[in-house]
Amino acid sequence: MYFASDNSGPMHPAVAQAMMASDTGFHPSYGTDPIMDSVRAQIHEIFEAPEAAVYLVATGTAANALALATLAQPWETVFCTPLAHINVDECHAPEFYTGGAKLSLVGDGDKMSADQLRARIESWTKGDVHTSQRGPVQLTQVTEMGRIYSLDELHALTGIAREYGLPTFMDGARFANALVALDCTPAEITWKAGIDALSLGGTKNGCAGVEAVIFFDPKHAWEFELRRKRGAHLFSKHRYLSAQMQGYLDGGIWLEAARAANANAARLASGLHDVPALEFVQEPQANMIFATLPRHQHQRLRDAGAIYGLWGEIEGDPDERLMMRLVCDWSITHEMIDEFLALAKG
Repeated sequence: MYFASDNSGPMHPAVAQAMMASDTGFHPSYGTDPIMDSVRAQIHEIFEAPEAAVYLVATGTAANALALATLAQPWETVFCTPLAHINVDECHAPEFYTGGAKLSLVGDGDKMSADQLRARIESWTKGDVHTSQRGPVQLTQVTEMGRIYSLDELHALTGIAREYGLPTFMDGARFANALVALDCTPAEITWKAGIDALSLGGTKNGCAGVEAVIFFDPKHAWEFELRRKRGAHLFSKHRYLSAQMQGYLDGGIWLEAARAANANAARLASGLHDVPALEFVQEPQANMIFATLPRHQHQRLRDAGAIYGLWGEIEGDPDERLMMRLVCDWSITHEMIDEFLALAKG
C-alpha cells in the first residue's frame, strides 16, 4: 500500500521498452541523436508549436531552475506561491542558477489569484535601482496541493504578467494529470493561455527520469543550451533521455498513464468519503489527495504497512488530527487501493 509519491513508482513498460531499443549500437551524443529529432517533432505536433525550442534534462529541479535562469536576470524577482516547488523543495537552486534572482511570494498557499499577482507585482517599484526588478511569473500545474488552474484562471494570470511585460513559466511536473483532468489540448493549457515556457514532466508519470523544457518562443534556445551545459545538465549519452521521452509520448502513453493515475486517485477518494473520521482538505482534482485523520488512525494504518505522506509526528495525542497526502501513479492497483480503504474503514 504505497501512496507516498508518484516519484516512487516503476517505469511504464513502453518507456522501458524504448530505452532497451535505444541501447544498441552507436548514437551521436549530447542531444544530436536521431531519437531526439523524433521527440522534438512529436512535441512540436502535440503542442501545435512548430517553432518551439525543446530540450531534455534528467530532473525537475534542473528543468525549473535552468528555465527560470533563462527567463530572469540576476537582479529580478520571480513571482511564485509560498508552496511552489521552487520555493520549498529545491534548495535555492533557482536562486543559484539565476545568479541570485529573488523569489517573491504571492498569496498564502499553492495557488495565486489575479488580484494577488497584480498587488505583488505593484509592490516592487519599477525602475528603483535599490530594489529587485520585476521578473517572471511561475505557476505550478498540478499545484503542490493537488489543485488545478482552470483555463480562465491561467488567462487571467498570464494577462496580468503580459500587462507588466513579464514572461510566465509553468512547472508541469504533473502537467499530463492536469491536461487530462481539464480535457483540453496541450496548446490550450500552455501557449494559447499565455504560457511562455513549460517543464513537461515525465518522471512522475512513468519515466525513469526525464523532463522536457519547452520554450514556445525559440529566441531563448541558445541561452538555454549554454546554461544547460554550464550547469552540468547536458547528458553525453543523451539517447537514454530521448528514448524515455519517445516511449512516453508514442501512442499517447503519457496521457494514458495520467488518466490511470487520476482514476486511481478518484477510486481512492470515493472510498475515503465513507471513512467517518476523515476530512478532505479539498476535493481531489488530479492524482493527489490531502485529508486529515486522528493520529490513532494514522498509527493503525502505518502499523498495517500503509505508506503515505504525513504532516506531524506519529507519536503524540491520539485524537490530534494530522494531515496526510496520498498520491497515485499509473501503476497503483485496485487491490492496493481496496486494501487501504478496508483498513481505513475498519
